[in-house]
Order: sequence, then C-alpha cells, then structure tokens
Amino acid sequence: MYVKVAFPISNYKTFSYKIPKELTNKLKIGTRVEVPFRNRLAKGIIVEFEKKVSFNGKVKSINSIVDDFETTTPEMWKLINWISSYYLTPIGQVAKTVFPKSLSTKYKPATSWYVKKRPFKDRNSTKNLYKRAPKQYLILNHLIVNQPVKVSDLKEYCSSPLQVCRSLEKSNLVDLTEKILLPDSTGFTFDPIHKKVLFNDEQDRAVKKITKAINKNKFKSFLLHGVTGSGKTEIYIEAVKNCLLKGKTAIILLPEISLTPQIAGRFRAVFGDKIALWHSKLTMSQRSWTWNQICRGNYKVVIGARSAVFAPLKKLGLIVVDEEQENSFRQDSPEPRYHARDVSLVRGTYEKAIIILSSATPSLETYYNYKKGKVEYLQLTKRFGGAKYPDVYLVDMLNEQKETGKFGQVISSLLQDKIENRLQRKEQIILLHNRRGYSPIISCADCGEVLNCQQCNVSLTYHQSDKKLLCHYCGYNEVFQNKSCLSCKSNNLLYRGTGTQKVEFLLNEIFTDAIIARVDNDISRSAGEITSILKSFSKGEIDILLGTQMIAKGLDFPNTTLVGIINSDLGLYLPDFRSGEKIFQLIYQASGRAGRKKKPGEVVIQSFVPENSIISMASKLDVIKYYDYELKEREYLNYPPYSWLVKIEITGLEEFSVHKISNKIVKKFNNKFKSLEILGPAPCFLEKVKNRYRYQIVLKSSKINDQNGKILHKFVDENIKSFKKQYPLKQNRINIHFDPLSLI
Repeated sequence: MYVKVAFPISNYKTFSYKIPKELTNKLKIGTRVEVPFRNRLAKGIIVEFEKKVSFNGKVKSINSIVDDFETTTPEMWKLINWISSYYLTPIGQVAKTVFPKSLSTKYKPATSWYVKKRPFKDRNSTKNLYKRAPKQYLILNHLIVNQPVKVSDLKEYCSSPLQVCRSLEKSNLVDLTEKILLPDSTGFTFDPIHKKVLFNDEQDRAVKKITKAINKNKFKSFLLHGVTGSGKTEIYIEAVKNCLLKGKTAIILLPEISLTPQIAGRFRAVFGDKIALWHSKLTMSQRSWTWNQICRGNYKVVIGARSAVFAPLKKLGLIVVDEEQENSFRQDSPEPRYHARDVSLVRGTYEKAIIILSSATPSLETYYNYKKGKVEYLQLTKRFGGAKYPDVYLVDMLNEQKETGKFGQVISSLLQDKIENRLQRKEQIILLHNRRGYSPIISCADCGEVLNCQQCNVSLTYHQSDKKLLCHYCGYNEVFQNKSCLSCKSNNLLYRGTGTQKVEFLLNEIFTDAIIARVDNDISRSAGEITSILKSFSKGEIDILLGTQMIAKGLDFPNTTLVGIINSDLGLYLPDFRSGEKIFQLIYQASGRAGRKKKPGEVVIQSFVPENSIISMASKLDVIKYYDYELKEREYLNYPPYSWLVKIEITGLEEFSVHKISNKIVKKFNNKFKSLEILGPAPCFLEKVKNRYRYQIVLKSSKINDQNGKILHKFVDENIKSFKKQYPLKQNRINIHFDPLSLI
C-alpha cells in the first residue's frame, strides 16, 4: 500500500510513499508523517491512499508518524479541504496553518531535578564522606532535611551536582525527584474576576435561545448585537457552561491580544484551569505545551486570537467570534488568506456547533445576513447593571484653532478641561489616537524633500522614544541622531502630523502630576507588557491610558468616565469602500469605554470635518441609521454585501513586468460571464512595498443568485491556473484574495 503526502509548499503536487509494515493500520487520511524529501526529513500530511503508484522511480518509505495519537478528526479534515478549495491554497499549506510543524503531541516539557536530605540518626554514615568524597560532603552539609533544593543551584559546590547527588542517593542519604517545568502563562491573564451576575430580560432571552440551540446538536448561527457594556461576555460564559454540561468544548475568538487578559480573568473565575490561552505572543514552549494539552483533552475552552479557530478540540459545541467586524480576523499573508469568522461558520456546520457572531458594531456583511434571515438576531439594547450611555461632544478642530490661535493644536480646550476635571475627581481617562510613532512625516523646509522608505515609497515615521526613522510597512529602520535632511543636509526639518508618542509628550507637559501610560505596537511588544499596563490601569495606578485601536474595544474599566478621540478623521478618506465603516466602528467602540458602571461617562470626539455624515452619525452613536445609510451606498456601487468580490494582486521586482502580466490577465478574463465587472489593472494604493511593485485587478459579481459566487470562484481558479501554465511568472507572484477586507 502507498499514500500520497502533501507538503507545505506553494504548488498542488503530492508525493507517493510506501507504507512500512510496522505502520500498517496506524495511518489515516490527515495523519502527519515524517518522510525523506530530497536530502532531508520533512513533515507532511497524508491526503490519499493508493494501491499502485504511477511514479517509475524508487518509492521511498514513510519514516515515522509525527504525533503519538490522532489529532485530525473527520470534521477537521473536511475543514482543511474546504479552506484549500475556497481560498485556492495547496492542501499542504493549509495543513501547516492548522497543524504547525513545530507542534507535536510527542512534545515533552523541560524538567528539572530537585534533591532533599533524608532524616537519619546514624552520624557515622557521614564521618568518612569528608575524606572519601568531599564534594558529596559539601552538598550534603548544605542541604536541610525535607527541604527540596534545585540541583542546578548546587553548581557552586561542584561542576556536576546531579552526578554527585545520585551517588548520595545510592547511599540513602538524599532523595532525588525530577519535576516537569510547566510554561508560565500567568503573565497573560488578569487575576480571576469574580462577579455576581443578575441577567436582565434581554440577556435572559438571549441565553435561553442559545442554550436551546446547543441542546439540539445542530449547526446554528446567531448575531449577538449588543450596545457596548451590555454584558455580552456574561452571555458567552453561560453558553460555555451549557456546553461543558453537555460534554462539549468551546472556542472564544478575540480580535486583539490586548483583550485576552481581562476576558481570560473573567473566564478563569468561572471555569478555573479548564481555560487555555492561544495567541502569537506565547513562547514556543508555551505554545507546544498548550497545544499538546488541548489535543489530550485537558483543556475544554480555548480563548485566543485568529488561529485559535483551528484549536484541535474534540466535541466542539460553540465558537464565539467577539468583535466579529474586526479586520484582524483576516489573514492576508501568508497563504491561506482566510477570514476566521467565515472559517468558524464552516467549521460549525461540520461540527454541528453553535456560532455566535458578536459585536456592538457588526460588519455590514453580518448585518445584511441577519436582514436576509441567514443568522438569528439577538439584540441587547441596554447597558448591563443599569449603566447609562455616555454624553458625546463633537469638537470642530478648525474652529478651535481659529478661536485659540493655536494652529496644529492636538488637545482641544474642551478635552483638556474635562481631563483636568476627571483627574481632580480621581477618575480615569482613555484617549484614542490610531497612529503610532511621533511624527508620520518629516520634510525639509529648505528643499522640500520628504524622508521616504526606499523599499516602499512611503514616508518614514519618526519614533522619538528610540530616535529612529521607521517604515510601518516593511519594518526598515535607521537611527536618526543628526536630525538633518538626508538630501541637502539642512537642519531645518518639519515634523508633520501626530502619533501616539507626540500625544504622550504633550500630555506629560500639560498634566505634570498625572500618571500616563501608552499602549501601542511600539511599547507593547509582548503580551506580558500589555497585561501589566492593563492591570495597573484596572487597579487605578494609571490616570490616563493612551493608545491605538488596541484599547478601543472589549475592555471594561469601571472607573473610566472620560474617553477622548484625538483625531477621528484618520483613515476617513482612504480610497477604500470600507473606510467609512471602519471609522464609524472605531469611534462607536471607543466611545463605549466610558461610563460602563454607576459613574456617568462622557466622550469628546475631535474632528476637522464634523459635518461629514459618517463623523456626525458616529457622534450620535446611531448604529442603525448609519447601517441603513451605508447599505444603500454599497448597493448603488455594487460592493459587498451586494456582490462577491475578488482581489487579484500581482507583485514583482520590476514595475514594467508587473504591469505587463496584469494586462495579460485582464485579456484572459475577457471571456467573462454575465454580471461580472472587472476593475483594473491599476497600481495599488501602496504601489511599492518591500521592494515589490504591486498592481491589482478587482472582480465583482452581483449576488443576484447564489450561483454567481460559485461561478466566479470557478472562473478565477480555471483562468489563473491556465495563465500560470501559459506564462512563466519568474520572480513575479499572483496573490488571490477572496472576500478581501480592503482594496488598498
């Protein structure tokens, strides 16, 4: 017998291997194996069994099985195949994402030896140690009866303390114990957050409907649309309780790692050690241990970011996608380019699980699906515990600057007054500014040169904290100590625009006695740092929390009574059909951090275009009005959710070559089907990133009927595969994005 094995490579080719006798009846489709591949051993996944092979050369044998017990369920194998088919990704690449090659059920955590002195009455047994074995004597003399000491800490007495301790153990003078060193993940979670929960009528109805659905053992999806602070987390907890009672497991997906510690603390208070955390900030040992324990069924609930959707839980009964509208649920690189929300829905159908898509500001696609009756709608219109919605003030920054004469003003007089008021009352403030660094643009006042990244053709951002110029797209950085123009060497530089570092600097100048903390990707490179800052803010040790969108949603701090949005216009005029939706959601979500308990809250939104319809509706916190407005515009322009959308991105090192390939692809698409609209080719908004030029072709197919999506998918698949066979790409690449979240 033979098997076909797929590897995590960029083509669809599979390779045949012989099954050795010792592995007969131990292999299944989806089993991970280690096999000889070229001049090395490689990990792959079995995709098919075969009795004969067409390969004429020598067929190599499988070397070993990667895992010591089965990790791929039939449902997970179906999901892997669906992702491969839908996102046009080789199955080996998908398997690598679902089961990272660095993880195995054979993982053994590190261990450490401990030694303790035995109680003994016969002193003569140690008399001769001093002369016969002085090192044993020194160590034994150091030890205290029944108090374990780490063997590695005894190196000051000898170079090989474990060997010496083993000799002492043979003489019955000590006891040696090997202990497993479990990875410490306490730095990623708050202490257990205990709450006494009394549901209101809306919450009670939602819980009953979800519980009823879980009990039926059938797939069902819900949109849980609740205003900020309406107690959605408590509903998740009740749903998970019901799952565990039925012997099922659950996954809670969160968009930002910064949200994990607080929610994990709330879940730990209810479920104890049944909770596993899963996100990219875990160390390799933490990831290996956690994954291993999930496979073994020792964790029943997984809380994590996007990739937690692939957690190898058995008997899955529930997936919650919290803040389902967030872009971070989408993976654009590397392949597969999937959306965790959509993968959750498909996994739910295979597992017969309940899917809860939850948000105060649902994506337009999910809201549209509710309108079409594809998901059941659960609404929470009231804040939990009787909290009132905050009062909102919209500040016209142009008028503010004219009246004060302070052009380039960052903090309005109204926001400054309200911050001072909160500081006097010992209440806390959250300030949102969705741009990191100090200044996003540095230009020369003499020659007009803008300091650009040569790899991306975008301006370098100045980061004052480490005196560097940084590209936020490719990561290029350089020390900027001389502070002179790189072109004409002039020192007359203009630092234009404002990032979180500049806002922090201004806040420290204005509020000299306040304790201010900043949370963004620069200062929070690890989940431990994020958790530490959020814990301090939760305890009241920080007065003002400043950050990017990382702190705009999901967090719950009872003493926060003021939220300030420094510049609500950032991103408003980007050439992308979702830009308005993103701005509205960000403003609404950030506003929801204020006044979540008994203390009333206020929100100050600063804008240079307060008359803009999106800014105006966001300041009134009117979700339904905005969604009706935006859906009409999308329908008129035939953009999602009224059409299927595919973005074909062509990249390469030479602009001429990329442009040429793009035109050839469009010509090949000329045999288009009815209702297909082709836009482009055109340079991407960011035309050059990481030294690669970028063009894009956008395909839109109206959702007049359900078949159009399948037709479009088949059309792209066949034409792109045919094109690659006809025209060698060389150093160029074609990236296909189904259901893209952005056209930038």
